[in-house]
Amino acid sequence: MKKSLFALAASLLAGAAHAQTSVTLYGVIDGSVEYVNRVASAAATPTQGGSRFGMPSVGGLSASRWGLRGVEDLGAGNKALFVLESGFQWDSGALQSAPLFNRQSFVGLQNETYGKVTFGRQYASFFDGMANFAPLRFAATYEPGIWWMGLNYRQDNMVKYTGQFGPLQAVGHFSFGTGVAVQNAAIALANGGAGEVPGHFTDNTAYGGSLMYLDGSGLGFSVAADIWRPAAVTGQPGKMSKYGAAALYNTGPFKFTAGYRYNKGEFSNGATLLRDDYWWAGVNYQATPALGLSLAYYYADVKGARATATAAETNPSNMQQVSFIADYNFSKRTDVYLSLGYAHNGGLSFDGLATAYAFKYPTMAGQKNMVGVTVGVRQVF
Repeated sequence: MKKSLFALAASLLAGAAHAQTSVTLYGVIDGSVEYVNRVASAAATPTQGGSRFGMPSVGGLSASRWGLRGVEDLGAGNKALFVLESGFQWDSGALQSAPLFNRQSFVGLQNETYGKVTFGRQYASFFDGMANFAPLRFAATYEPGIWWMGLNYRQDNMVKYTGQFGPLQAVGHFSFGTGVAVQNAAIALANGGAGEVPGHFTDNTAYGGSLMYLDGSGLGFSVAADIWRPAAVTGQPGKMSKYGAAALYNTGPFKFTAGYRYNKGEFSNGATLLRDDYWWAGVNYQATPALGLSLAYYYADVKGARATATAAETNPSNMQQVSFIADYNFSKRTDVYLSLGYAHNGGLSFDGLATAYAFKYPTMAGQKNMVGVTVGVRQVF
């Protein structure tokens, strides 16, 4: 009897311990087939190219990824947590970039009243404040996400605070070294973007914050700021400054979003790398419980740009894009979609030097318009 009672107690204790700690495997695989016209074979050869028909490695709606998420209950409303997340190219199985956990890698502590503090590679505060206001939900294809958020929307060596106070979310962060390898395609950061440089504390640092309000009535507002000090030469950091404001409104099957983002990039000598005003607006319509339709418009008013710190400033043509998505859900985990994009005065997703050609839409010489169509399937696990 004593042995049986002891075994029962041990079993109950083991179950309680298991309930207090959890590790979740999660991910997304998104694959599509795409047609794009008037795309250059490479950014360095704009006179060569034409139509392209194939499989984009980035996926259509979501970047493919897998990750591990863990939470441990420490008692008294406190928790320990971690996230490890890796991106990969669905069409080949290759890593998206060299580090294994290239998307997120952080650990932290959370209190149910005061919020959480996390340490490691994470999304910047600007992303946290703006992503919910993306008309296409920050779609991997045909939404100018990197143009909007900047190449530093994820950063290494970050300390970040996130607090949720009813409908208000407050986020702030500081990165000791962003780990972003390029400012644009022509300007490498110090030490390959490694950041933290002894004797030069400000090299490759970044900081920012956001306030987002989302209530049950369907209204939402957000403001955000981000400052980044990339150093192309050790001890000579430039400056990238972004400020944004956005709003959304839900009513019935409709959701409306709109916003504005100010951006100014400066070389270490104060010369302008890129200055632009970015505007967007969109509408989402849930036509049936399974079918969602999204339409978005994006506009970049480019005030000035130059390729090097000593080059003459130019005034490129303003870019515009219209995007459409029809997304049909077979279940909560599996959907199929059709996505269309039309860009004027630039590549789709505003791809170019400022985005390090991350989307692989370099424009052909003399080109004014680009059209893309992609169909695909996505599964979430």
